[in-house]
Amino acid sequence: MTSPTPSPSPDYSSELARLAALLADRTRAAFCLALLDGRAWTAGELAAYAQVAPSTASEHLTRLTDGGLLVERRQGRHRYVQLAGPGVAELLESLTARLGPPAAAPRGLRAASTTTALARGRTCYDHLAGRLGVTITDAMTGRGLLDQDGGFALTDDGRAWFAEALGIPPAVLRGERRPQARGCLDWTERRQHLAGTAGARLCERLLERRWIRRIGSGRAVRLTPAGARALKELLGIDGAAAGLV
Repeated sequence: MTSPTPSPSPDYSSELARLAALLADRTRAAFCLALLDGRAWTAGELAAYAQVAPSTASEHLTRLTDGGLLVERRQGRHRYVQLAGPGVAELLESLTARLGPPAAAPRGLRAASTTTALARGRTCYDHLAGRLGVTITDAMTGRGLLDQDGGFALTDDGRAWFAEALGIPPAVLRGERRPQARGCLDWTERRQHLAGTAGARLCERLLERRWIRRIGSGRAVRLTPAGARALKELLGIDGAAAGLV
């Protein structure tokens, strides 16, 4: 009797090579990392950020949108682009977390200050990252609000905490197709921070209550005095001891 021939596994080699080619350019990589702040940027803003000509930026953005990493929206004469979704943000953050430190240290006080601010606290698409994001995640885990041992999930106490402390009912956390809670490997801390719907709603609420504020137009955020008091009360976080203020 002839043994059945096993079905070959799907061949994703061409698609993987295509994806790698999209990111195998410094300008396109810079665009994607800038867009990790979760906001829409114009082509002109990205061109200025990456220090390339507008025509060059337009060519790269077309490749990224055609490749599915970005989505484009038109408003009047302006062309806005964003990451195509949280899955793309997760991919970029995970890839960056697996890199070693940059070969060259940041030059100048401004570059060094920006690097320090990003490491202290930043947005990763729509959730919190850096020392701030990891510290909040660890505090939630320590208080039994988040389970990192049996997967990465909110506990019943965690869902109650979102409702009572932040005014975010469980129905809101369940109202999206993506996971309610997901671990995202932090590229500066090299540890997990909270992503998923819960991470997004948490970041949104902290911004709304002005417990955190954006620094300039980039991804960096800072903990405000009101935010430091709130995190101390709600999660027992000492902002000064944790290096957040």
